[in-house]
Amino acid sequence: MRTVTAIIVCTAAAIAAGGGFAETMDAYPEEIRMVLDVTQPLEHDRGSRLPLYLWPARNPGALSEADAEALVRALDERGIGLYCSWTGDVEATLAQALPIARAQRELGLRVNVDATVPMHGFCDGTDATAHLDAEGQAFHDTSCAGAKLGCPYRLDHRIPVIRERIETLAAAYADEGLPIDFIFADWEIDGPIEWNDSHETAKRCAVCREHAPGLDDFLTYQHEVRAIRSRLQREAYALPLRRLFPDVLVGNYAVYPNDGWRYWYDYFERYLEGQPARVDQRARYRHWANEFTPTGYTFAMPVVYQWSPMYAWYDFASSDYRWFYNGLLVASNAGAHTPPDTPIIAFVHWHTVDLTQEGEEKPPQFSEEKYQELLWHMLLRGIDAFFLWSPVAEARKEVELLHPVYAAAQAYGAFLDEGVPISFDTPKAPGPVVSGLRLGDRVLVRRTDFTNDAAPVTIALPRGGSITVPRADGACAVIEVE
Repeated sequence: MRTVTAIIVCTAAAIAAGGGFAETMDAYPEEIRMVLDVTQPLEHDRGSRLPLYLWPARNPGALSEADAEALVRALDERGIGLYCSWTGDVEATLAQALPIARAQRELGLRVNVDATVPMHGFCDGTDATAHLDAEGQAFHDTSCAGAKLGCPYRLDHRIPVIRERIETLAAAYADEGLPIDFIFADWEIDGPIEWNDSHETAKRCAVCREHAPGLDDFLTYQHEVRAIRSRLQREAYALPLRRLFPDVLVGNYAVYPNDGWRYWYDYFERYLEGQPARVDQRARYRHWANEFTPTGYTFAMPVVYQWSPMYAWYDFASSDYRWFYNGLLVASNAGAHTPPDTPIIAFVHWHTVDLTQEGEEKPPQFSEEKYQELLWHMLLRGIDAFFLWSPVAEARKEVELLHPVYAAAQAYGAFLDEGVPISFDTPKAPGPVVSGLRLGDRVLVRRTDFTNDAAPVTIALPRGGSITVPRADGACAVIEVE
């Protein structure tokens, strides 16, 4: 599938040799103990494939070298990559992160980092980053969850501020001879954004008027805003890290190659009538600028969540297919348009992200069975790994659903490593959905049905030949190419 720098995986014997893990459990936060409680060691070697990243499997606190190594070993047994979050407190950040990084380095595992906190603040809410009206008075756009978003053309002085935060923390790793192998940010409501009232706000800004030709046209404005947003991320975040660590996987929430359309809305976004969109029943899919390549990112990070409004977008009789359909659209969009040598790590979440207003009916929950089926189809359409986001109250169930799929998939390591997706089609009506990875003359395939139809399905393959896929609920199959 997608080539990833080889990582030495510690063997079960090496883990066992560490010993003493049971005695250290009390040293770890409750969420991490929960993860260890509900997951089991992998039955199949994950080779050099990316680990599973979990929101609750992070930030273990300042541990001794022995406790850090024991925790890293135990999570790696389960295929889980522990990560540490950078904060504004450099000393406290490094006290937590460096023992973990040393343990990961010693065991030949990836050193994983969350750079969300130091990335925030391009739009710092001050007059220096604000829009300016014709009289020079400062004002902000507050239509995106109340954040005080400013003028895209008055943010350059913030680049060195953010970059210094990133470089200071990254240099501490480099000074110890430690790599950073994987670093992500959940950087969302900051910097230039074109959604909600942002476009109309920009039209009232004298600076935007001066610098943005064609400001009145939404698509022109979107292209300009996303180009600036990409430059901020590249200069303050991606390039400084890549200079220190040339092989680093660096990326950000919701930044990924695509077909020019975005099939989902974040919690703070809304569609405004008149904006260009692709219509699908009641869904309005928005134009999406190419921002991945200009950022300099080295992995893609699509987002597959069950946002409550999207349930009402569709009229499918199958309740589950309303959720499944949209999730598969998003995953297929990323899988089809991301280069094979660029890993895809998808944010996932099962519980409905409830955005209903007072008086609105809450949609039914996506079933556990079909959510796990969606995860399988994502893997068979080019998604390399999952990153679970979850509030604390939902985390246990989220891990219980996600980890078994990831663990079971490792049985098909050769297909995951080298297989090529056979289809990115998302059926427009409930029925059989087929995804697979082709490796030579064999295809690892999964079929998920949303009706009672049990008839075999014949799939023509992109590189010639075909396969006939019988119904086999809840199971993968390896089928010879006809």
